[in-house]
Amino acid sequence: MPSTLVECVPNFSEGRDPAKVDAIIEAMKISGVYLLDREMDSDHNRCVITLVGERDAVQEAAIRGVGKAAELIDLTKHQGAHPRMGAADVVPFIPIDGVTIEDCVTMARHVGAEIAKRFQIPVYLYEAAAATPERQNLENIRRGQFEGIRADIATNPARKPDFGEARVHPTAGATVVGARKFLVAYNVFLNTTDVDIAKKIAKAVRFSNGGLRFVKGAGFLVRGLAQVSMNLTDFEQTPVHRVFEFVRREAQRYGVIPVSSEIVGLIPKKALEQAAEWFLQVENFDSSLILENRLTAVMGGKTAVGGLRAGVEPFIEQLAAPTATPGGGSAAAASGAMAAGLAGMVASMSRGKKAYVQYEAQLSAAIARLSQLREELKSAIDADADSYNVVMRAYKSAKEGSDGNAAISAALKQATSVPLGVAGKVAEIAEIASSLRPITNPNMKSDLITATALARAALEGALANVAINLDSLKKDSPQDEVFVNETQKRAAALQA
Repeated sequence: MPSTLVECVPNFSEGRDPAKVDAIIEAMKISGVYLLDREMDSDHNRCVITLVGERDAVQEAAIRGVGKAAELIDLTKHQGAHPRMGAADVVPFIPIDGVTIEDCVTMARHVGAEIAKRFQIPVYLYEAAAATPERQNLENIRRGQFEGIRADIATNPARKPDFGEARVHPTAGATVVGARKFLVAYNVFLNTTDVDIAKKIAKAVRFSNGGLRFVKGAGFLVRGLAQVSMNLTDFEQTPVHRVFEFVRREAQRYGVIPVSSEIVGLIPKKALEQAAEWFLQVENFDSSLILENRLTAVMGGKTAVGGLRAGVEPFIEQLAAPTATPGGGSAAAASGAMAAGLAGMVASMSRGKKAYVQYEAQLSAAIARLSQLREELKSAIDADADSYNVVMRAYKSAKEGSDGNAAISAALKQATSVPLGVAGKVAEIAEIASSLRPITNPNMKSDLITATALARAALEGALANVAINLDSLKKDSPQDEVFVNETQKRAAALQA
């Protein structure tokens, strides 16, 4: 498994010519990138390609795919139900493993700059990568589609691209590049040809018109049926089954019913597990009840006797090895990540249950925040070790050179900032764990107590690392003095 795993789901304005789609995919075949899925739709005249790969490789694959699409697709001749502004219409990056959404923002900006440079295609940034709030929403950027943007990109300041000149590529248009969470593209077909009904339902369900949070929607005529086409931008907070039920109830108002639904691209297994739990009303459901999940866990050494040990043993042995890293700072970050994981598990086990339905919003917010903190703390395990290694290199360089005090000071400040950040995160986890006690299953009280204890241990360990690094700073400059004083104040506040 690569150390950094990123998903990229480029959407191209071609859904009728398999040869062109094959050529685009072929252009994106490079080492370190894997094709997970391809979807073509002739009514939308659009294809969705799902790639996953290492960070650098998937960036280059996306760039090459945009270039090949520009060669093969002519938007002046393009007709289809789906809105579009570019031959390569939208190129999102999604964090999977070993990367954050901030990393994907950096990737999106690099890719956007390269597309403009190599192919003279103007690029707009959206979602998390957007340079302005107005461009976070894809619909705002794509309004008017290719023809509308072509008409006023040069004269309307609001249409100025983030990269490239203020003019569209004559046949490839413009491309939107961004970073976002995992998105579920979910469509529901109705037993009618009346597309106006689909449009009315889409208007009701989408958040921008007062519908469900994290849902975007539009109505189309696809394969001879009215279709409610939706994007679910956070399936954990607004799950697929809730969206389907909303569409079904709205359809009843117009005397129609859903006849089928489709998923474009891929969907996380968890989303289907949520739907199964909802529609089957299984008591005390959890994913370990699924045979394949249990088999995967056992065969992967996660639940067999000694299996969980197999997962953590390498890290524990690294801690025990006679080397300086990983050390106490990494252990503190790991403890914090476990605390976040436990608290998130407790919240997830209560969310959606009838006894706690009144706390759904609080539980969802806690789950989302704990998930983010868990990922950040996992990254801090390595970051702490890396910062120590930088300090050691600075000391070594200072011995070999004439003046290395500035480098040592900078390295120590970074080595201080990492555990200070860990301390702030674990303090927040402890607060969240405490807030969960009255709104979650009391039978899981021990899990929250353990989470809080782990967070407190992580806090004490992280602050100890902060203190020892501050003691090593020589305070040769006023800036050093300010850094030490401000850090000590923050550490004292966290300790309190």
